[in-house]
Amino acid sequence: METRRLGRTGRDVGVVGLGAWQLGADWGAVDESDALAVLRTAIEGGVTFIDTADVYGDGRSERLVGQMLTSYDGLTVATKMGRRVEQVPSAYNLEAFRAWNDRSRENLGVDTIDLVQLHCPPTPVYSTDAVFDALDTLVDEGRIASYGVSVETCAEALTAIARPNVASVQIILNAFRLKPLDEVLPAAQAAGVGIIARVPLASGLLSGKYDENTVFGADDHRTYNRHGESFDVGETFSGVDFSTGLEAVRRLMPWLPAGVTMAQFALRWILDQPGVTVVIPGARNPAQAAANISAATVSPLTPAQQTAVREIYDTLIRPQVHDRW
Repeated sequence: METRRLGRTGRDVGVVGLGAWQLGADWGAVDESDALAVLRTAIEGGVTFIDTADVYGDGRSERLVGQMLTSYDGLTVATKMGRRVEQVPSAYNLEAFRAWNDRSRENLGVDTIDLVQLHCPPTPVYSTDAVFDALDTLVDEGRIASYGVSVETCAEALTAIARPNVASVQIILNAFRLKPLDEVLPAAQAAGVGIIARVPLASGLLSGKYDENTVFGADDHRTYNRHGESFDVGETFSGVDFSTGLEAVRRLMPWLPAGVTMAQFALRWILDQPGVTVVIPGARNPAQAAANISAATVSPLTPAQQTAVREIYDTLIRPQVHDRW
């Protein structure tokens, strides 16, 4: 698999990674044997970057990833912290960071975590010097090798990129979320900051497998967070109305190259954007993981295909999302 430098971490990672949210919670039940099979399939297929968080299944995802670290070398593991407490800026302090970090290191079974990211904290956190001083302290103490941020908005990303020791920014980027192309990706490139593209398939909308009759389980955020009832609505279908997303996918379908699935096309589109380091699709079973990995071997999209994505976005999607995030 092609590798790229993950920003200021100094590490090279495969361009298709694995997002491990599905292995923790919020996407319907995934039993442990299936979760471990997903991880093994991904790693043996060339994935070297795995993204998790302390809140995914209240540590379950971290613990499952930690099991892989006992069997495989050469992995870069990123986790996130901050969403297990009330979302107020004062909660983000050195004492809390040490406690959260202790828990994640225990879950992962490591002394030093490769990359720790603030997990979409309140906006003022990105402008608080003491927060980044505390993160520097975690590095100095050997608890973490590097740190980054996961953001909801492009403005938050630009604020973080200006910080001298932020190694990476994780942001929603997909064919339904083009705003990061305008300023965030160029700024990250200029600063040497890695870009981790999350929600790459718009919660599965860009898989091309759903229609108006699709029903998700009650324990799936695609049921209970469609209007932002539990967390930022942009995390569910990238904030796009479900029916609008279905129509956009239908318009994209004729642009697929022969033998390429909608999901592979969508992932390849992300990898073609200058400044992207790694894309982190999730998977609930080994077949999904293997299919996502194969996107790395798809040929870059043509200018006409890139233009089609932009035109469909401008026509259908932009009015719903562009000015919100």
